[in-house]
Amino acid sequence: MRFARSALAASAVAALSVGTMTAVASPASAAPNTTPQKVCGSAYKTVNSAAVGSLGTVYLTYNASNGQNCVATIRNNPGTAVNMSAWIYVPDTEESDYDEGVFTSYAGPTYVYGKGHCVDWGGSIANTYVQVYGSNCGALKEHRVTFTR
Repeated sequence: MRFARSALAASAVAALSVGTMTAVASPASAAPNTTPQKVCGSAYKTVNSAAVGSLGTVYLTYNASNGQNCVATIRNNPGTAVNMSAWIYVPDTEESDYDEGVFTSYAGPTYVYGKGHCVDWGGSIANTYVQVYGSNCGALKEHRVTFTR
């Protein structure tokens, strides 16, 4: 499975000041009240989610007007930058998007066209990973895996 780096996620750099220490982070940095809609766009509605242990949540969102899915991994308690990821894959079309890096608040957004297709998606925070396969396929049951490395 080949993932393409999101041009949107790689296009900016943000700085977060924590006390007297300043941490430079990739674009996936935001205020503590980040939502999937702030990451993906206001037209994206949350259709599924999966806890990343006690560290945060990976959200699958969908925009009905353009058929795009978006995934964002959001920490419960933003702070010191840690390894994070967000990814999405459509097995039928082999379209994928992936964002990975050292972030303070969230990873993503990652986008694919998903109208009428099952999607696989997931993310990670620090060393905890969650993967969801066969998601949002109507009557089919999805498969979830959470693990720590």
